[in-house]
Amino acid sequence: MTTPAIRITGPRSELSVTALLLPEKAPENAAFLLAYLEQPRVVAGIHAMWTGPEISCPVPSADLDGQAYARPLPAENATLTPQPGDIVLSYVPPRMWGGNPNAIFDIGLFYGAGARLLFPIGWLAGSVVAQVRPEERDRFAAACGMIRRNGACDVTFTRVEI
Repeated sequence: MTTPAIRITGPRSELSVTALLLPEKAPENAAFLLAYLEQPRVVAGIHAMWTGPEISCPVPSADLDGQAYARPLPAENATLTPQPGDIVLSYVPPRMWGGNPNAIFDIGLFYGAGARLLFPIGWLAGSVVAQVRPEERDRFAAACGMIRRNGACDVTFTRVEI
Protein backbone atom coordinates (compact mmCIF):
# COMPACT_ATOMS: atom_id res chain seq x y z
CA MET A 1 0.00 0.00 0.00
CA THR A 2 1.40 3.40 -0.94
CA THR A 3 0.90 6.77 0.68
CA PRO A 4 0.53 9.93 -1.41
CA ALA A 5 3.19 12.48 -0.58
CA ILE A 6 4.86 15.64 -1.82
CA ARG A 7 8.59 16.07 -2.28
CA ILE A 8 9.56 19.67 -1.49
CA THR A 9 12.97 20.85 -2.67
CA GLY A 10 14.98 24.01 -3.07
CA PRO A 11 18.65 23.60 -3.94
CA ARG A 12 19.80 27.04 -2.79
CA SER A 13 18.56 26.42 0.75
CA GLU A 14 19.23 22.67 0.72
CA LEU A 15 15.51 22.15 1.28
CA SER A 16 14.71 18.51 0.60
CA VAL A 17 11.86 16.90 2.53
CA THR A 18 8.85 14.68 2.02
CA ALA A 19 5.42 15.62 3.34
CA LEU A 20 2.72 12.98 3.67
CA LEU A 21 -0.66 14.06 2.30
CA LEU A 22 -3.70 13.80 4.58
CA PRO A 23 -6.53 12.94 2.15
CA GLU A 24 -8.61 11.35 4.90
CA LYS A 25 -8.61 14.64 6.87
CA ALA A 26 -8.57 17.19 4.02
CA PRO A 27 -10.00 15.39 0.96
CA GLU A 28 -10.81 18.36 -1.28
CA ASN A 29 -7.60 20.20 -0.44
CA ALA A 30 -5.50 17.07 -1.01
CA ALA A 31 -7.31 16.54 -4.33
CA PHE A 32 -6.38 20.12 -5.34
CA LEU A 33 -2.70 19.46 -4.62
CA LEU A 34 -2.71 16.09 -6.37
CA ALA A 35 -4.29 17.62 -9.48
CA TYR A 36 -2.04 20.69 -9.39
CA LEU A 37 1.03 18.49 -9.00
CA GLU A 38 0.15 16.21 -11.91
CA GLN A 39 3.48 17.56 -13.10
CA PRO A 40 6.26 18.98 -10.90
CA ARG A 41 5.78 22.69 -10.17
CA VAL A 42 8.26 25.39 -9.35
CA VAL A 43 6.70 28.08 -7.15
CA ALA A 44 8.27 31.25 -5.81
CA GLY A 45 8.72 31.01 -2.07
CA ILE A 46 9.23 33.87 0.34
CA HIS A 47 9.27 34.16 4.09
CA ALA A 48 5.83 35.29 5.24
CA MET A 49 5.41 38.69 6.89
CA TRP A 50 2.47 38.16 9.24
CA THR A 51 2.18 34.47 9.99
CA GLY A 52 5.51 33.83 11.70
CA PRO A 53 7.68 30.84 10.81
CA GLU A 54 6.30 30.17 7.34
CA ILE A 55 7.62 30.03 3.80
CA SER A 56 4.70 31.20 1.67
CA CYS A 57 4.40 29.68 -1.81
CA PRO A 58 1.49 31.30 -3.66
CA VAL A 59 0.33 29.25 -6.63
CA PRO A 60 0.89 31.42 -9.74
CA SER A 61 -2.37 32.60 -11.28
CA ALA A 62 -1.13 31.34 -14.67
CA ASP A 63 -1.23 27.80 -13.20
CA LEU A 64 -4.87 28.31 -12.20
CA ASP A 65 -6.45 29.90 -15.28
CA GLY A 66 -9.05 27.58 -16.78
CA GLN A 67 -8.12 24.61 -14.58
CA ALA A 68 -10.85 22.41 -13.09
CA TYR A 69 -8.92 22.19 -9.79
CA ALA A 70 -8.98 26.00 -9.37
CA ARG A 71 -12.28 26.14 -7.53
CA PRO A 72 -13.23 27.36 -4.06
CA LEU A 73 -11.84 25.14 -1.33
CA PRO A 74 -13.46 24.47 2.05
CA ALA A 75 -11.51 24.65 5.26
CA GLU A 76 -10.68 21.02 6.10
CA ASN A 77 -8.51 19.85 8.96
CA ALA A 78 -8.57 23.57 9.67
CA THR A 79 -6.12 25.45 11.82
CA LEU A 80 -5.37 29.00 12.88
CA THR A 81 -2.14 27.95 14.61
CA PRO A 82 -0.10 25.68 12.32
CA GLN A 83 2.48 23.45 13.96
CA PRO A 84 6.06 22.79 12.85
CA GLY A 85 6.02 20.51 9.82
CA ASP A 86 2.48 21.42 8.73
CA ILE A 87 1.87 22.09 5.06
CA VAL A 88 -1.15 24.37 4.96
CA LEU A 89 -3.22 25.15 1.90
CA SER A 90 -4.93 28.52 2.23
CA TYR A 91 -7.70 29.65 -0.07
CA VAL A 92 -8.70 33.32 -0.30
CA PRO A 93 -11.77 34.08 -2.44
CA PRO A 94 -11.61 36.66 -5.23
CA ARG A 95 -11.74 40.32 -4.12
CA MET A 96 -11.30 39.45 -0.45
CA TRP A 97 -7.69 40.63 -0.19
CA GLY A 98 -7.20 44.16 -1.47
CA GLY A 99 -9.81 43.73 -4.18
CA ASN A 100 -7.65 41.22 -6.08
CA PRO A 101 -10.01 39.83 -8.76
CA ASN A 102 -8.33 36.39 -8.61
CA ALA A 103 -8.64 33.72 -5.97
CA ILE A 104 -5.44 33.07 -4.03
CA PHE A 105 -4.18 29.56 -3.33
CA ASP A 106 -1.13 29.51 -1.07
CA ILE A 107 0.95 26.53 0.00
CA GLY A 108 2.39 27.40 3.41
CA LEU A 109 5.45 25.60 4.73
CA PHE A 110 5.33 25.98 8.50
CA TYR A 111 8.63 25.20 10.18
CA GLY A 112 8.59 26.58 13.73
CA ALA A 113 6.53 27.21 16.84
CA GLY A 114 4.36 30.30 17.23
CA ALA A 115 2.76 30.39 13.78
CA ARG A 116 -0.65 31.99 13.35
CA LEU A 117 -2.92 32.59 10.38
CA LEU A 118 -3.60 36.24 11.16
CA PHE A 119 -3.44 38.47 8.10
CA PRO A 120 -4.21 42.14 7.47
CA ILE A 121 -7.71 40.96 6.47
CA GLY A 122 -8.12 39.08 9.78
CA TRP A 123 -7.94 35.48 10.89
CA LEU A 124 -8.16 33.01 8.01
CA ALA A 125 -8.30 29.29 8.72
CA GLY A 126 -6.08 27.18 6.49
CA SER A 127 -6.24 23.46 5.79
CA VAL A 128 -3.47 21.21 7.06
CA VAL A 129 -3.17 19.13 3.91
CA ALA A 130 0.17 17.41 4.57
CA GLN A 131 2.88 17.05 7.19
CA VAL A 132 6.63 16.78 6.83
CA ARG A 133 7.84 13.45 8.14
CA PRO A 134 8.89 13.86 11.80
CA GLU A 135 12.45 12.68 11.18
CA GLU A 136 12.92 15.43 8.57
CA ARG A 137 11.55 18.38 10.56
CA ASP A 138 14.86 19.62 11.97
CA ARG A 139 16.38 19.69 8.49
CA PHE A 140 13.17 21.33 7.20
CA ALA A 141 13.43 24.08 9.84
CA ALA A 142 17.11 24.68 9.05
CA ALA A 143 16.42 25.00 5.30
CA CYS A 144 13.46 27.33 5.89
CA GLY A 145 15.65 29.44 8.20
CA MET A 146 18.15 29.72 5.36
CA ILE A 147 15.36 30.93 3.04
CA ARG A 148 14.42 33.51 5.67
CA ARG A 149 17.98 34.80 5.77
CA ASN A 150 18.63 34.70 2.02
CA GLY A 151 15.30 35.92 0.68
CA ALA A 152 12.98 34.69 -2.05
CA CYS A 153 13.70 31.40 -3.76
CA ASP A 154 12.19 28.78 -6.02
CA VAL A 155 10.55 25.81 -4.33
CA THR A 156 9.84 22.67 -6.35
CA PHE A 157 6.84 20.52 -5.45
CA THR A 158 6.72 16.99 -6.87
CA ARG A 159 4.01 14.41 -6.32
CA VAL A 160 5.41 11.10 -5.04
CA GLU A 161 4.19 7.94 -3.34
CA ILE A 162 6.03 6.22 -0.53
